[in-house]
Amino acid sequence: MKKLTIILLAMVLLVSFVFSAKTVAILTPYLASVTTNTLIKALEEFGENEGWNVTVIDTKGDFGALANRWEDVIAQGVDAIIMGMGDPNQFKKQIAMANEAGIPVFGGDAGYIDGMVCNVTSNNYTLSAQITSYLFDKLEGQGKLVKFYHSAHPGVRKREIVFDAIEESVPDIEIVAEHFVQVPGPIEDARKAMQNILLANPNPGDINAVWAAWDEPAIGAMLAIMEAGRQDEIIVVGIDGNEQALEMIKKGSCIKATVKQDFVAMAQIITDQVKKVFGGEEVTDKIFYAPSILMTKDNIE
Repeated sequence: MKKLTIILLAMVLLVSFVFSAKTVAILTPYLASVTTNTLIKALEEFGENEGWNVTVIDTKGDFGALANRWEDVIAQGVDAIIMGMGDPNQFKKQIAMANEAGIPVFGGDAGYIDGMVCNVTSNNYTLSAQITSYLFDKLEGQGKLVKFYHSAHPGVRKREIVFDAIEESVPDIEIVAEHFVQVPGPIEDARKAMQNILLANPNPGDINAVWAAWDEPAIGAMLAIMEAGRQDEIIVVGIDGNEQALEMIKKGSCIKATVKQDFVAMAQIITDQVKKVFGGEEVTDKIFYAPSILMTKDNIE
C-alpha cells in the first residue's frame, strides 16, 4: 500500500510538472538560413535546459503564413513568443494580440517595436562599419563594386544604410550593380545574379569587389566568380561569420573577410531575459547587443 501511494504521488508530481512547465514558441521565416538556424538551435537547447516546452515554427519565407501561426500560438496560450529574425513591423497586429493575452514577445535579431519586451542582436551599424571600412581600405578608396542586399530584414537594412553612407563619402568608389537577394535560397540566388553581372561586366577592372550584406550571398557571388575564373581580380566580403564563409577565408578564396556574430551568446541573453519575465522581474533595456569581431585570414585561427 505504501509503495502504491509513493507511485501515485510521483505520478501526480509528474503531471503537475508537465502542466506547469512554461511553453515557449519560436517563430521564424528564415530557418533555412545558417545563422538563423544557429540562433534557434541554441535557443531550443537553452530553453529545454530550463525545463521549458519549446516549439519552433518555420514558414520558409512565407510571411502571410507566419502571421497566421502567430495567431495560432496566441490562441493556444503559450507563455512566451520569440521572433527569430524578421521584421516585427509586419506583425504589429499580432504583437498587440499577444500583449492583450498577456504573452511577452521577445526578438532574436529581429528588430524592436513597442509591445515587445526586448530584442537581442548585434549592433548592425557596427557590423557594416567594420566590414565596409575594411573593404574600402583594401581597395585604397577606389574601385567598382557590386552590392548584394536584403532590405526586408531590419538588421540587414541597417547594414545597407551604413554602407550607403560610407560609399557616398568616398567619391572614387562606384556601384556598378546591385541585387536584392531572395530568401530562402540566398546562395543560389546570389550565384545566378552574379553570373549575369559578370557577363555584363566582362573585362578585368569592370568589377573590383563585392559587398554582401551577409555571408550566404557572399558565398553565392564567390561561386560565380570562381566559375568565371575571375577570383584573382575580384574580392568579396560578407557579414555573420558562418562556418562556410570562415572556411573559404581560411582557404584563401576571393572571400577575404566577414564580421563574426555570436549567435549562441544572443540565445543566452534572450534566455536570460525570458527567465526574468517568468520570474516576475522587469526587463528595463529594450535592445541587447552580443559582441562581434572582424575575421580575415590573419586571425581566422
